[in-house]
Amino acid sequence: MTPASKVWTIVVGGGSGARFGRPKQYEMLGDERVIDRAQRVAGEATGGVVLVVPAADAASEGAVAGGPTRSASVRNGLSHVPADVDIVCVHDAARPFASPALYRRVIAAVEAGADAAVPGVAVSDTIKIVDDDRAVVATPDRSSLVAVQTPQAFRRSVLVAAHAAGGEATDDAALIEAAGGRVVVVEGEASNRKITVPDDLDWARREVDRLPAGGGR
Repeated sequence: MTPASKVWTIVVGGGSGARFGRPKQYEMLGDERVIDRAQRVAGEATGGVVLVVPAADAASEGAVAGGPTRSASVRNGLSHVPADVDIVCVHDAARPFASPALYRRVIAAVEAGADAAVPGVAVSDTIKIVDDDRAVVATPDRSSLVAVQTPQAFRRSVLVAAHAAGGEATDDAALIEAAGGRVVVVEGEASNRKITVPDDLDWARREVDRLPAGGGR
């Protein structure tokens, strides 16, 4: 990043883990928790971190209380980012293997002029669009599709404006798109897998066991 850019990250770990069966962000990966690893790498890659956790855990974790939705949690975190920050990254705590290089790529794309930058990986499966009756209505061209990851980077002023209306989306880039902003895709990482179900945690623990001592990618 250029010296002129001040970059912070919001690490979002405010979910209850309904699909996982318990708060997955507190599961152990080697000698640290999932959320601790995500926070550590974000801190290594950017100038500061705002950690968002379930409201009941905020005091004990020394973190910001999450809201009832992901977007609400991001807004809570965004309110704690210093006003002089130029670029804000938003990262899901459930992706503990995002690398510092991935942070550098999304940040560089925003510095180059984009309103937002997201990592994406090619979609290998054929995708079908279905209606409410589960009937197929379209098959999009796979070559134009990417599966999107975090960290996502945003020009701070654009992210604040997009969240000002209190909108909801599965990722923050969708709010920027809806507002007419320019979102670009950079190369994602196959290893940047999201922990969603217990099998994903088993995979993550095997990955940690394979890492060299001291640990990181």
